Amino acid sequence: MPTENRQIRLAARPQGLPTPDVWEHTTEELADPGPGQFLVKVEYLSLDPAMRGWMNEGKSYIPPVGIGEVMRAGAVGQVVASNHDGFAVGDHVSSAFGVQEHALSDGTGVTKVDPALAALPTYLGMLGMPGFTAYFGLLEDGRVAEGDTVVVSGAAGAVGSVVGQIARLKGCRVVGIAGGPEKCAWLVDELGFDAAIDYKAQDVKAALREAAPEGVDVYFDNVGGDILDDVLTQLRRGARVVICGAISQYNATQAVKGPSNYLSLLVNRASMKGMIVFDYADRYEEAAREMAGWIGEGKLQPREQVVEGGVEAFPDALLMLFRGENTGKLVLKVA
Repeated sequence: MPTENRQIRLAARPQGLPTPDVWEHTTEELADPGPGQFLVKVEYLSLDPAMRGWMNEGKSYIPPVGIGEVMRAGAVGQVVASNHDGFAVGDHVSSAFGVQEHALSDGTGVTKVDPALAALPTYLGMLGMPGFTAYFGLLEDGRVAEGDTVVVSGAAGAVGSVVGQIARLKGCRVVGIAGGPEKCAWLVDELGFDAAIDYKAQDVKAALREAAPEGVDVYFDNVGGDILDDVLTQLRRGARVVICGAISQYNATQAVKGPSNYLSLLVNRASMKGMIVFDYADRYEEAAREMAGWIGEGKLQPREQVVEGGVEAFPDALLMLFRGENTGKLVLKVA
């Protein structure tokens, strides 16, 4: 067993995109688990847009990562030493173990996963936080119903691609907004979206009028900014807007751009609601069970883009999210 543990720690609050000086690469002596603890060898790390918000000081839905702390990250790995009755050597587990090669845990917030049922990276995507976000955000907050027209931005990402697939499964017309012809083709040709809009090459508002001529019943927003504003002009009466993320704004150095077309909510008696997946933590098992069934039946297609390089590659790999270089769930292989 290794005697050292490599980690990535937050060294400074970023201004705009995280630059190399934001991170501290550290190596510590690997500690043995104490009573009631177990040691996990981290195999895959989850890379998520929300990480950018976790680096900021200030009030949010979760405390910020402290300066000098190991960067927060979801992960899957294998128990390699244990003094815990509930976790045995060889068990595969998932939790927020952070950007490091090994993690000590007392079991709080840790879930066992089965690599025989799904590939380990899938537990960071469709069967993890992004998938649960899509499931509860669409079904609970979006209150989606058969026959609805559902529009999702960031549609080729980890959350958006699952939102669209679940909406299709529920009998909805699904329109995805993504960047680039390859992503749009994937949404339509492989995932079964009814239409895809390339925001890099098309006028989103005009394309949306064509793709959703009767208007939008549910808008699942992952990007914010101009695209949110454009979709607000196309809402139907009683529409639901789910605010899940705003990746277009996360690295802004000026004030966040809010929607100027918000009066569409009034005119159309529509609602806009923020969605945080942690609010549904006591129902994760429900979501995992149903989505695993859909995967097994071929109704959902998980997709993970795995980046090699270990923890040292984390700072560069994270930036792929903000350059729009990922399709599906972005995962970093550690071991």
